[in-house]
Amino acid sequence: MPAWLPRAMVMALALYGCFQLGSWAFYQLIGLLTNILIAFFLALAIEPAVSRMSGHGMRRGLATFLVFLAVLIAGIGFVLLLGSMLAGQIVDMVEEFPKYLDSVINWVNQTFHTELSRVEVQDSLLHSDWLQKYVQNSATGVLDVSTTVLGGLFRLLMIFLFSFYFAADGPRLRRALCSVLPPARQAEVLRAWEIAVDKTGGYIYSRGLMALVSGVAHYILLVALGVPYAPALAVWVGLVSQFIPTIGTYLAGALPMLIAFTVNPWYALWVLGFVVVYQQFENYVLQPKLTSKTVDIHPAVAFGSVVAGTALMGAVGALIAIPAVATLQAFLGAYVKRYDVTDDPRVHGGHRWRRGRPVVSRFRSAVRGGGGVGRTDTDGSA
Repeated sequence: MPAWLPRAMVMALALYGCFQLGSWAFYQLIGLLTNILIAFFLALAIEPAVSRMSGHGMRRGLATFLVFLAVLIAGIGFVLLLGSMLAGQIVDMVEEFPKYLDSVINWVNQTFHTELSRVEVQDSLLHSDWLQKYVQNSATGVLDVSTTVLGGLFRLLMIFLFSFYFAADGPRLRRALCSVLPPARQAEVLRAWEIAVDKTGGYIYSRGLMALVSGVAHYILLVALGVPYAPALAVWVGLVSQFIPTIGTYLAGALPMLIAFTVNPWYALWVLGFVVVYQQFENYVLQPKLTSKTVDIHPAVAFGSVVAGTALMGAVGALIAIPAVATLQAFLGAYVKRYDVTDDPRVHGGHRWRRGRPVVSRFRSAVRGGGGVGRTDTDGSA
């Protein structure tokens, strides 16, 4: 046996053990790493506001606290307003439910010539097996729901805590990172940080503009239909549809449809049609224009980045995919060498034809049997 073989086997086993240990630690800490990533992008989003306030003489920690306080007050106020509206509408729907049920039963009796009654329908529903099983499952799942809610609150608190430290200690963090790098690398790191702040802020700005346009459009529709709580519903549609990826559009449209149904069932169909039409307008007209102005990323690249982010990290990946790809694209674009494009018609989507007779005359000659093939043109070219 060669003398180096036992040492090589021990080294290979040690490397394999380190790899397994690292994989186990990574999967155990994947939740924490995801929260830190979200907190970092949230800190980048509020970085311009904090820097502007600290530039006017305010301490950076106090400026960060005020920005987070404003965001927290706005979020709590919106949730309380929406919760009171939902509570009132649910009470109204429960009180009006017998009337809705009577109208449905009357329509069924007239259409299908049946003799149903509301009392029979209620008894059959209350004594059905599936309802009893649903109540039992709901009672046993209360603890799981409570645990999920508490876990979500703890995760939200962790994200806000990390993002506060990232935003408040941003200069100190940059100095600590640059202190372990040579001067040339320090300039690149600072440039990448600046690009990340600019692109993330542009993404939030574009989402805010689209939320404003969406809220105003849906507010006009709800006011025209006479749906109550139109301002709160418009704010709900604008924020949820833009800042909750993938399923935000469906969540945003479901609540106005529910409230409109309490006024008139046909109004719910009007709201559904408007949501579908406006979503197409936003996807193909509004979003590409605003994204190209603020984030400077192609719509196809933006769509692909959202799909890839969702596949890798779920809803979190879909939310941060566009600013991350825009930052990477801008950073690479600053270091990739570019050349002047040749003046060729094919670059602009045209074709480069041979000089001589026009294309129509060449086609006619080919159809007639090639009589013009090889014949000298009037300008002397073959």
